[in-house]
Amino acid sequence: MSNKKPFALRLDPEILKAIEKWAADEFRSTNGQLEWIISKALKDAGRLKQK
Repeated sequence: MSNKKPFALRLDPEILKAIEKWAADEFRSTNGQLEWIISKALKDAGRLKQK
């Protein structure tokens, strides 16, 4: 069972379009791409605990 929590996110249409294209280029869902972008940003900023 997943521990993921749903929430609403408002994005500028241009940003969403760019993320959708990027996701398709990497064979990910838009949601998966957003998770990857956020995780990478958190790791790069040293704000995500190492597993």
